[in-house]
Amino acid sequence: MTTNQDRIIIFDTTLRDGEQSPGAAINIDEKLTIARQLSRLGVDVIEAGFPYASPGDFEAVQKIAETVGREGGQTICGLARTTSADIEAAAKALKPAVKARIHTFIATSDIHLAYKLKKSREEVLAITSEMVAYAKSFVDDVEFSPEDAARSDPEFLYQVLERAIAAGAATVNIPDTVGYTTPSEFGALIRGIKENVSNIDQAIISVHGHNDLGLAVANFLEAIKNGARQLECTINGIGERAGNAALEELVMALHVRRQYFNPFLGRPPESEAPLTNIDTRHIYKTSRLVSKMTGMLVQPNKAIVGANAFAHESGIHQDGVIKNKLTYEIMDAQLIGLTDHQIVLGKLSGRHAFQTRLKELGFELSDEEINKAFLKFKDLADKKKEITNWDLESIVNSEIQQPPELFRLELVQVSCGDRSRPTATVTIRTLSGEELTDAAIGTGPVDAIYKAINRVVNVPKDLIEFSVQSVTAGIDAIGEVTIRLRHEGRVYSGHAANTDIIVASAQAYVNALNLLYTALQSDTQRIHPQKIDLAEEIVAN
Repeated sequence: MTTNQDRIIIFDTTLRDGEQSPGAAINIDEKLTIARQLSRLGVDVIEAGFPYASPGDFEAVQKIAETVGREGGQTICGLARTTSADIEAAAKALKPAVKARIHTFIATSDIHLAYKLKKSREEVLAITSEMVAYAKSFVDDVEFSPEDAARSDPEFLYQVLERAIAAGAATVNIPDTVGYTTPSEFGALIRGIKENVSNIDQAIISVHGHNDLGLAVANFLEAIKNGARQLECTINGIGERAGNAALEELVMALHVRRQYFNPFLGRPPESEAPLTNIDTRHIYKTSRLVSKMTGMLVQPNKAIVGANAFAHESGIHQDGVIKNKLTYEIMDAQLIGLTDHQIVLGKLSGRHAFQTRLKELGFELSDEEINKAFLKFKDLADKKKEITNWDLESIVNSEIQQPPELFRLELVQVSCGDRSRPTATVTIRTLSGEELTDAAIGTGPVDAIYKAINRVVNVPKDLIEFSVQSVTAGIDAIGEVTIRLRHEGRVYSGHAANTDIIVASAQAYVNALNLLYTALQSDTQRIHPQKIDLAEEIVAN
């Protein structure tokens, strides 16, 4: 029998499937930052990327393997198609990790066999046996996925899974690749696998699902009831199309409804033992980090981590919550690391108090990073009367987690009004120390700023997204700006926070330009697995 059958394994694919969200391009350093936070969160497996897809993805997986893979105790996973080149690239990238997993996959639905693979069922069976065994020759931990399993013929699916397990797969993942199935159907599929795959007791059953019909989390919970013990999910539910099953929703559903799910894992209903290894106090912070790094804002009414998730406007609800939170709240906001506590820090606060509070919030920064963040804090304290935890998170995320400064914004000034033409003047300092100043007229102050910056930094690009979000309530709230630029088919995200939205807008644009220029210098191209044609040749490292 396999182990871990009495708890749920959390397999996080934010850095692989999550990054496939349109526009959610993140660089290697950002991937490493997210991986470290996933380690603090307590996920069991981090799917770090698809090494064969590009040199950039290979480097990211390798870097995570040699850092988080040695520090945090997580299994580091790399995706690979059932080809020798893919598997070899994954094995090479994962080699530094203490615990490494190769996750290999091939489609099994008739529509994929006919139109994508152009292979027979017999060929798929043979490939499965051969390539799972080949992956096993590199690592002890191999996971196999029959892509589009939810639309595959169950009898053929059973055969493929038997072959994969016999060849050495310790985990078999059942993907609802297109988000097509419903909870009762998905539960029946898992139950059928348990009953009809003769060697299923030698493997963990995993599930992977997309949210095209808004059913991914519900499907996973039903899968657990029928024997699934690993959940493949992403932070904030990001991913292809409508996204993946959301990690925070799954984990908190299992936490809040623990007594309901306990018996399905062979536990007494009253057991208080956690069903996952997740430290829920890191959920909100991880959500914010991923949102900022990917440039994908969390909708206010998003379950668990949305801005309104613990907000009450109805007078009846407010009265009930004041008397007893349980009247309208099924979980405590502090469980996910959220608190209404307003810290007492101001312009007279010292560096030690500031550093202590950051540690309480879970930030582990170097002395240099502390110094940078403290200067930003002092600047903010001169403008704001009250500084909150959210303000501090924004300071750290905007000031510390930034790309190399090939360009630095030295000055931004705007003139605008209902009877004047918006005009902006900017000064940019280059890496060599040269200061470049220019001015431009636009349709609004932000447009004028971006046109002025474009006159200084002249690279053909398209601005495809501009968004502003308030970090806290009040007229003096910090505003976070996220922008995305497209250049030669690639998307670059820039983020910045400031009490002045105009300044934040300029800084976010410069940050995106720094990423763009850095990428141009390294000439690294990332390609997602679903965009790789089966016939193309990519030279792996």
